Amino acid sequence: APVDAVFMAISVFNNAGFVILPDGLAPTSPTGGCCPIILGHTVGAIGFPVIMDVAKNLRSPRRWRLHTKLTLATYLILAFVGALALALTEWQTPATLGSIDTPSKILNAMLAGVNSRSSGLSALDVGSMQTQTHFVQDILMMIGGGSASTAGGVKVTTFAVLVLAVIAEAGDRDIETFGRRIPTSTVRLAVAVSLLGLAMVAISVVLLLSLTDHSLDVILFETVSAFATVGLSTGVTPTLPVG
Repeated sequence: APVDAVFMAISVFNNAGFVILPDGLAPTSPTGGCCPIILGHTVGAIGFPVIMDVAKNLRSPRRWRLHTKLTLATYLILAFVGALALALTEWQTPATLGSIDTPSKILNAMLAGVNSRSSGLSALDVGSMQTQTHFVQDILMMIGGGSASTAGGVKVTTFAVLVLAVIAEAGDRDIETFGRRIPTSTVRLAVAVSLLGLAMVAISVVLLLSLTDHSLDVILFETVSAFATVGLSTGVTPTLPVG
């Protein structure tokens, strides 16, 4: 129905994660249904400054700002790595990718690798995923999407700056990318944001481990998902203590 389509489009773009389809997102969803979800999520997750810059200079990528180039490059790399890692870890798991055909496996790995980072939309049963898959998703959720976007996390530009800082330190040179130098103040801000985020997650994990009998894998996944406002759950959230 048109109303359902509009609702889903807004939910996907806003990385809200709400699904009103009767059967949810099944692993056997048609290709035509998954591709718009991936596209809508990506547009919403890269950030409004990036959208405006690309729209303004659509035919002149060289005129894109450094923030736009860094966001797009990092986001696409993380999307590819996430989809590849999820496909490798879940390819033979019967409850996730193992029971569907190869084209559907690839498509649903892309959907999970991209969307589960911030939108919380997944056609796969999160609770049935391998422990290593949960850990990969923990990292991706923690990074999140672009600055001033509808996604959560510490942001892809923060992660990119940290990686560039490590590379520059290893080579004993200035932090540069796309022919531009990144100031030290930006690096300090990236370090501060990342450490504060990790500290909040660590404290929450310790508290939940003390209050529940769940494993570290499950608690860490639930905590990172909440911190990054993703909304994915292994199914234990209703069993957590109220206070």
